[in-house]
Amino acid sequence: MAKTTRKKKTVRAARRVTGLKAIPTDSWRNAKYYTHYEVENREWGAVVKAYIKKTLAKEKISAINKLPDWRLGAYSHWACVAQLKESAPEIIPDEYNKAFDQFLEKLAEQGEAVAEKKEEEKPKKGYVPTIQERISEQSQDACDAIEEWLEGYIVDPKKFDPKGFDFTAHFSNQKVTQAHARKIKKYYQGWLEEAKVIVDMPTPAQIKKIKDEHEADQAQQIREGYAHVKKADAKKWLEALENLMGACDLVIDSAKATRKSRVKKAPSKEKLIAKLKYKEKDDKYQIASVNPLELIDCQEVWVFNTKTRKLGKYVLDSHVTSMTVKGTSLVGFSETASLQKTIRKPEEVLKEFKKAGKIKLRKFLDEINAVETKMNGRLNSDTVILRVS
Repeated sequence: MAKTTRKKKTVRAARRVTGLKAIPTDSWRNAKYYTHYEVENREWGAVVKAYIKKTLAKEKISAINKLPDWRLGAYSHWACVAQLKESAPEIIPDEYNKAFDQFLEKLAEQGEAVAEKKEEEKPKKGYVPTIQERISEQSQDACDAIEEWLEGYIVDPKKFDPKGFDFTAHFSNQKVTQAHARKIKKYYQGWLEEAKVIVDMPTPAQIKKIKDEHEADQAQQIREGYAHVKKADAKKWLEALENLMGACDLVIDSAKATRKSRVKKAPSKEKLIAKLKYKEKDDKYQIASVNPLELIDCQEVWVFNTKTRKLGKYVLDSHVTSMTVKGTSLVGFSETASLQKTIRKPEEVLKEFKKAGKIKLRKFLDEINAVETKMNGRLNSDTVILRVS
């Protein structure tokens, strides 16, 4: 049997153990480089935590203590700022000072959210959470597994798989709706924007081509701030966050596609005739209007104008099923078949009209010797609604 030889394992040089106390104070660039490459990453969080304990208010310290340690020590540049705050604050760029303060504020907010979540889990006598509070709590619960997956990038970027999380199954198990998906997107929106900045970070050659001095300085600060992040790792992180956002968008879009369209409630009869004008009764001709509610879904309408002495008949249009009221007018009638005539002796004609049955009414208007005119559908304060069928 042939003798096999084992390949020697490459042993990388261990980092120095001098720690952040030996950080260079001659320039920001050297200090940041030293922190990232010469200091163990487990010390980053300890330095940030020590700074927080010395400078922040008790309430904020208590809130931040609720967070896992990796949240404090995820980035070397924050540990560098925390150390230089005591030893050489003058070499820290203004952008990093402002960003570090924002970082601490964000940590405090995240810690308060965790504390509130735990507090909400305790049964409160007589308190009923709102719908939005329930959605926020459920969304945070759905994020627990996602946070654990994303933490894998912090631990080992090389082994991290940006496609290694089954969002479809997870969202289904957690019963994530479009309301939860919107909340989750909001939680990680800042992370996504930061990841895009890192991936699109300009090269030194591109920075030199920037004519605006302030813009060039900003680009240089970004490059220095994220110089420790490798391009391939940054792309993994961005891809993971984009996959998360895409999964949330899928839930939202699916909800839109399956959402039932709102059925408009039909207005009541009372609302339809609310603006209708008519004459309730006329003492001179001793006639009174029928209930105008009967105009809704009717087939035929007889009206009399006490001022013009016109007797008219509205006939249903053959293209519709019934007449109705719109504003102050009658609609759905035939413009050709609906006619009116001026009556010379209204008292006598109206008495005959009252006695007439359905058969006689068919030719009632034809027997009146007068000129026919078309109807326009408008009713006014002189119009008496004689009969509706």
